[in-house]
Amino acid sequence: MRKTYDVIIIGAGSVGVPTAMALAEKKLSVLVLDALASPGQGNAKKAIGGIRATHSDYGKIKISQRSIDIFSTWEKLHGDEIGWMSNGYSYPAYTEKDEKMLKDLMKIQRSFGLNISWISPEEYQKLVPGISMEGLRGSTFSPEDGSASPLLSNNAFYFKSIEYGAEYRFNESVAEIKTDGNRITEVVTSKGSYGCGYMINAAGNFAKEIGKMVGLDLPVNPDSHEAGITEPMKRFFEPMVVDMRSAPGSKNFYFYQNNEGQVVFCITPEPPILGVHNESTSVFLPMCTKRMVALYPRLCNLKVRRTWRGQYPMTPDGFPIIGAVKELDNYINAVGMCGQGFMLGPGLGELIARIVTDTKHADDDRILESFDFYRDFSGQELFK
Repeated sequence: MRKTYDVIIIGAGSVGVPTAMALAEKKLSVLVLDALASPGQGNAKKAIGGIRATHSDYGKIKISQRSIDIFSTWEKLHGDEIGWMSNGYSYPAYTEKDEKMLKDLMKIQRSFGLNISWISPEEYQKLVPGISMEGLRGSTFSPEDGSASPLLSNNAFYFKSIEYGAEYRFNESVAEIKTDGNRITEVVTSKGSYGCGYMINAAGNFAKEIGKMVGLDLPVNPDSHEAGITEPMKRFFEPMVVDMRSAPGSKNFYFYQNNEGQVVFCITPEPPILGVHNESTSVFLPMCTKRMVALYPRLCNLKVRRTWRGQYPMTPDGFPIIGAVKELDNYINAVGMCGQGFMLGPGLGELIARIVTDTKHADDDRILESFDFYRDFSGQELFK
């Protein structure tokens, strides 16, 4: 006999797992389907761990602030060590253009409740001792931003969701989504079929394919990013350092020292590398380390342990697509995270649970404006 659930979530990643946790905590019956063998085996385990509310948009700031609340209090409330560290984010400015952009944006960010300030080159030198001072004009610093282990966090959220009653089916790919009029009635997989009250698309790289099954054209196209991690060292600098300057082959790059003392680093390729291939390249490490050592010479003797490659499921404007759709009464998008699913996931999970249970907060509609599936996608998230 086919089992029916209040909610079926497709995708057990950085968004799907915390969403399952939030829904199951509200006593809804939840099933999470994933084609891979266990939770977080897609892009979730490839995140570098940064968690920031330093965005340029009200919705992303508010969702990320709630995520930070969840990450920062998790060990105290639930007892799981997830590697949380309130080390902050910084955007050093080495050009007049970047300084003006950052200072102008700070006014907007502060109006949305973000704790962020402009610090002098001398103050920044204390946070990142040995950083290149040549041309440094100052930096933004948001001390409440931080980092956590994607592996430990996803694992903690997964087991908590099971404790609340969520169920998972792994190694099951979605084959068909059946509808009756404007409602989804059944999700058919490679191993069975399940009825549902709501269906949530949290399929990451494969969000577009799931959307097509219900007649939706989702503008989500993954592009590849590479990252690396060094051996552990005694802590010698604090915040995430984001260098916004472009260079041949890269739009920007960023790095930080995690709670175990390892320096984790990533680069934004320019032009983008489209597709879902996961093989590491021979180009990334020389390109990224050259930029890192020029900016921060103290990194020069660190040994790199490994590199890896994952995807950012991108939308045209850098904002995710979240919420209900007009075409179907019981379908919700949770797609197009643009590489920020780890930091947005816990806050988004609670928001989606409020949508499903019709208990939205007073400002939820304002939060959802930038995430609307029907927007024109002509804007740009400055910190995507």
